[in-house]
Order: sequence, then structure tokens, then C-alpha cells
Amino acid sequence: MNAPSGPYAPLAETGVRMGPFVVLEGVSAVGKSTLARLLADRLGAMCLHTLPAPHDGWSRTVHAELRRLPALAFYLSGLLHASDTIRVDLAHRPVIADRYTSSVIACQAAVSGATTDDVAWLLAPFRPYLVVPDATFYLRSSEATLKERMGIKPDTKEDDTELFAVPGRLAALWANFEEVAATDPTAVLLDTDGRTPDQLADFITDRLKEQRA
Repeated sequence: MNAPSGPYAPLAETGVRMGPFVVLEGVSAVGKSTLARLLADRLGAMCLHTLPAPHDGWSRTVHAELRRLPALAFYLSGLLHASDTIRVDLAHRPVIADRYTSSVIACQAAVSGATTDDVAWLLAPFRPYLVVPDATFYLRSSEATLKERMGIKPDTKEDDTELFAVPGRLAALWANFEEVAATDPTAVLLDTDGRTPDQLADFITDRLKEQRA
């Protein structure tokens, strides 16, 4: 399917990208936000979270009050808005995204009890609108490491606490991210246990250099 035209067309990219578009994916507390900030400093990049503002301030209400399909539409709206923001910034600098399309699929499937294929099918008509990452790093860790990191996480949200409070939620998310990564041509799997944020950033920047070579 082609990208929509007229008022529903994506913003036109203005020339060559001024650096890579890198996405960090994985469950809460795996280290995405810390690593995103570190990479942004190293690369002189814009760093954003999907969902970006203004959507980030509405997610708790959406989670509490909307049924699954309207909630998915809300997250799709945030994803499309993030893509617009990314497309503009790539004309000036690299971009690091803390979550992107894969998180919408994996997380919404886990919350709703749907399959990742079901959610991906619903998002498929909008794929041509979305900026494609140069690389998507799927961060993984053990459950013990996640619990340790969750204990010191400064911005714990309801989704974070449900990771361990809702039976089967963590296992479902792990499985969903594995399924999504298996079909993602930009995917790079990255185990975080025993590695510092600087070591992870070294791995990613080295991988980006190899891609450009």
C-alpha cells in the first residue's frame, strides 16, 4: 500500500538525513531511557519517547477508560505524531527514539490478549507513513535484573508496576518482542545483563559505524 496523499500524506523529507534514526525497544526497566540519553549526548541527537507530548500526558486516562480498539487508535496517533517529529529532526541531526512501532505492537498485544499479528494487521495501512529506522536495538535482560532496575526507576508508571503485578504480563511481553523482532529487518538483539550503559552505547555506536562503512 502506498503512503496517503493530499492532507494525509507524511511530511516530505528535506534532503539527506543528517545522521541515523535509532530505536531502542524492550520491556520497562530494561534500560532504554538511560541508554537513549547517553546515545543522544554522544551523537548530538534529538531524543524522544514514543508516546511524545502531548500524548504522554493522556495515557493513564486512556488506559483506564477506553476499550482496546480506541486505546490502540490513541497509541497509533502518538506513533504517527512521533514519526512527523522524527522526520523533521532528521533533516538537522540524528534521532534516538525510546520505543517506536514495535512497542505499540508488543505492548498492546500483551494488554489486550491479542496476537502480535492481529495488532500488526491493524497498523499495516499506516506503515507507509512511518519513518523507517536505520537500526532497532531490542534490549533484553533477566527477570532478576529487571526487578533490580525497577526498584530504582525514578518515574515508575502503572504499566511498569503491572509488569510484575499482572500474572503472565512479563512473559507475554518478552514473547511479543521476540516475535516482532523476528520480522523486523532493522532488528539487532542486545543482551544488557553484565553490561554498563557505556558498554551498550559502545556496541550501538560501533554497529552504526559498520552500517555506514
